[in-house]
Amino acid sequence: MTAPDGTTPPTPDGAPPLAVSLRGIDMSFGPVRANRGASLDVARGEIHALVGENGAGKSTLMRVLSGMYAPDAGTMTVNGRDVTGWSTAQAIDAGVGMVHQHFMLVPTLTVAENVVLGREITAAGRLDRRGAERAVAELGERTGLVVAPGRLVSELSVGEAQRVEILKTLYRGARILILDEPTAVLSPPEVDELWRVLTHMRDTGDTIILITHKLDEVMAVSNTVTVMRRGATVGRVATRDTSPAELARLMVGRDVVLAGDAAAAPQHSIRAERRAALDVRELTVADARKTHAVDGVSFAVEPGEILGIAGVEGNGQTELVEALAGLREVSAGAVLLHGRDVTRQSVRARGDAGLSHIPEDRQLRGLVLDYSIADNLILGQQHRFSRRGAVDAAHVLENARRQIERFDIRPADPAAPARALSGGNQQKIVIAREMGRDFTVLLAAQPTRGVDVGAIEFIHAQLRNARAEGKAILLVSADLTEVLALSDRVAVMYGGRFAAVLPRAEATKEVLGAYMTGASGRAA
Repeated sequence: MTAPDGTTPPTPDGAPPLAVSLRGIDMSFGPVRANRGASLDVARGEIHALVGENGAGKSTLMRVLSGMYAPDAGTMTVNGRDVTGWSTAQAIDAGVGMVHQHFMLVPTLTVAENVVLGREITAAGRLDRRGAERAVAELGERTGLVVAPGRLVSELSVGEAQRVEILKTLYRGARILILDEPTAVLSPPEVDELWRVLTHMRDTGDTIILITHKLDEVMAVSNTVTVMRRGATVGRVATRDTSPAELARLMVGRDVVLAGDAAAAPQHSIRAERRAALDVRELTVADARKTHAVDGVSFAVEPGEILGIAGVEGNGQTELVEALAGLREVSAGAVLLHGRDVTRQSVRARGDAGLSHIPEDRQLRGLVLDYSIADNLILGQQHRFSRRGAVDAAHVLENARRQIERFDIRPADPAAPARALSGGNQQKIVIAREMGRDFTVLLAAQPTRGVDVGAIEFIHAQLRNARAEGKAILLVSADLTEVLALSDRVAVMYGGRFAAVLPRAEATKEVLGAYMTGASGRAA
């Protein structure tokens, strides 16, 4: 493990040579110091996990390594060569590639065009589209990351877009691959397939640096773990010599109740005489291709109940939640809140009727990145913070300070733009806004995506507290551990329909996994 000053011991004789060595890295953005003398040693041919709280400096450190940022201080070596302050192009040429947590794809281009962008296959001076599609298809088949190369990126699910990002990096010849929260949008079978790809790369001499908050993944796939806290390196340990509880303690500085350690959700029995808080009847919703992404789905969520929805990304979950939130047009069917038909109502009207919405894509649907933390905390609720037609700045600031403290948003500066925050802290802004308002029904889509174990513990507690207060919660999550830890009933979406709706006592990862992949065909 590292010394208290953040330095790491030299590689022992006979150990694999270091692929990456970062020492004493400082990186600041104005008054915000993201890295404080951070260090990282990664051996060649290993999967090295990099963990820490949101805002701990993990992604910044990896962006320094990938050439996006030049460090303020410190040294960097890759395969023994000093590369301090190199550019992104130099990093790519040296075989260092980073797959970012937030996608960097051009939605109007096809999968193949995105993958080969900058490294185009040409014929007679023009892009050889067939050649590009053939190369991308072959790469996808070889790695197990299959996506139709001719599809537009704008038509892809979040999980499919993640695969394209990984393919793009591998296409450029990466031998040192940095993955920032790569499984946040993948189903269990997709995660297993990704691990197969990564372990094959490791076994053939490639080096993987994995940024993740999922400690079960760290234990399952990594060889070594480095822990960061508040910009500094605080630990380095062989995975076989540690545990999830120890890693969580290093990350947060205290004991943490992990999601899988929580008691099973209480069994909830719907009583016919009670009126549902959310009632969805034969809902049909079209996707961008005018096909039925949601195909005649009906369900109800009672006050004091959490209904979890599991499923492989792209089976209608996104369209379902967006239709319920008022962000997508309904083709047929009805949405009722406490018996009131809101199917054609606006987002604001639904909010005033008691509906809150945590969107799955915080940057696209949840935030205005150039707005301040304070302004993002009142998005959609400006009329509640206004007097005589003008926003009450003092009220907005008071709300921001209260929510920043309650949800531990970092940096704790109401004036800081949301763009300057880590992905996890951006998520905390959305959670704070939607759970900090007066609501009776909550649509929670991927509520803990990209947040650290301490924040997950807190968010789960907030969801349980809301249920205890009689709120109705529709939870959509790609994390089956989360679904099982929180839900009273679990529905599985497959092909735009509910393949099953199970009481919590009957829902296991194995049973849910079979429905998610279509292996079980029982209709809900």
